[in-house]
Amino acid sequence: MQQINYERFQETLYYDQMPNGLSVFILPKRGFKKTYAVFSTKYGSIDNHFQVEGEAKLKVPDGVAHFLEHKMFEEPTGDIFAQFAAQGASANAFTSFDRTAYLFSATEQIENNIETLLNFVQNPYFTDENVEKEKGIIGQEINMYKDNPDWQAYFGLIQAMYHRYPIHIDIAGSIESISQITKDTLYDCYHHFYHPSNMNLFIVGGVDPAELMLLVRDNQAKKEFPPMRKISRFFDDEPLEVKQEKRVVRLAVSQPKCLIGIKETDLGYRGNELLVRECQTQLMLSILFGSSSPLYQKLYEEHLINDTFSYEYNANSDYAFSVFGGDTPDPERLVKRLKEEVDHVKKVGISARDFERLRRKRMGGYLRLLNSPEAIANEFTRYRFRDQDFFDLLSVYEEMTLQQVNDRLQQLFDWSQTAISIVRNDDLDE
Repeated sequence: MQQINYERFQETLYYDQMPNGLSVFILPKRGFKKTYAVFSTKYGSIDNHFQVEGEAKLKVPDGVAHFLEHKMFEEPTGDIFAQFAAQGASANAFTSFDRTAYLFSATEQIENNIETLLNFVQNPYFTDENVEKEKGIIGQEINMYKDNPDWQAYFGLIQAMYHRYPIHIDIAGSIESISQITKDTLYDCYHHFYHPSNMNLFIVGGVDPAELMLLVRDNQAKKEFPPMRKISRFFDDEPLEVKQEKRVVRLAVSQPKCLIGIKETDLGYRGNELLVRECQTQLMLSILFGSSSPLYQKLYEEHLINDTFSYEYNANSDYAFSVFGGDTPDPERLVKRLKEEVDHVKKVGISARDFERLRRKRMGGYLRLLNSPEAIANEFTRYRFRDQDFFDLLSVYEEMTLQQVNDRLQQLFDWSQTAISIVRNDDLDE
């Protein structure tokens, strides 16, 4: 077992790799009552076309990763949620574009809950009957999101930006795609992507790392896994331009929703280089669009935005896009005013005062995250799958310069790469 000391945070992370390849991280937090554990696999909704070493290429229906997440909680002995609840734990799971995670939080019976987490994720139980039953449940979920204005605005924007890259496909798939999923499909994808060497376990809380590491090692020693074979993922070539400049959906909303997205074409960043780029972009967007920014205050006073206005940045080595917007009475005017205000900042540049104030704010926000077991575990595993270290973020912000952020501002806002997603309930022309 290795110790990784983060002296400036007064934290020690314990790490070991099991003989089957599973990476285990334990972060003891003295005085914490709650323990949080997340068991993650590097497998998400975009992984629908792949090849396992020694086998032919395989293209699976959209939504398999999410379908698997649902089915993993069903065991011959009953519902795993009930077992966690009986052990005083709250359990959950989620599927994103590039990972699937299973988690619990508890203040008691930590060892039992860790055993339960490992055992149910590593013991798939699929039958023809329970797969067919799940199609109805997930179908209802898909239909529910079709009537969700926020989801339609957000995912509609991604669909407007991307032609072929599978990020534009709904994480849950479609009614048509999940109808093609079979028990064999689930087992194939499970055995390929849920191998321990493609997964990691992160535990944080008031725990003894030596005891828990031994528990995990003993648990894994009782199970047999075939050797991990290399997985190659395949993605269709994505055109540089956005697919659709404007997408409008009609739903019953009290006020229109408008999101603006910028699709980036400068890709291929990995590891620490991608981490630095992500932090620069997030800082720059907070300077532009944060609630204390002049732009935000102007648009708020013009009654074009309210407190639903937000922004975010998503990036991986193969894709990157920014999103900003919210509820507005006049989507077209909001887009016009946003472009005018951003162009003004591009012309005059971000001030040293704003840069320093928001840089310090982001560093303070990061330090506050270290008091949240959930945030530490989820963020660490997200960065880990990208060959990055969550504990490097503070240094990245400390070393960042005003020139770098201004350069990023000039680079990012290419209005020719813009897509707009609007949800409204009127019959105005699109």
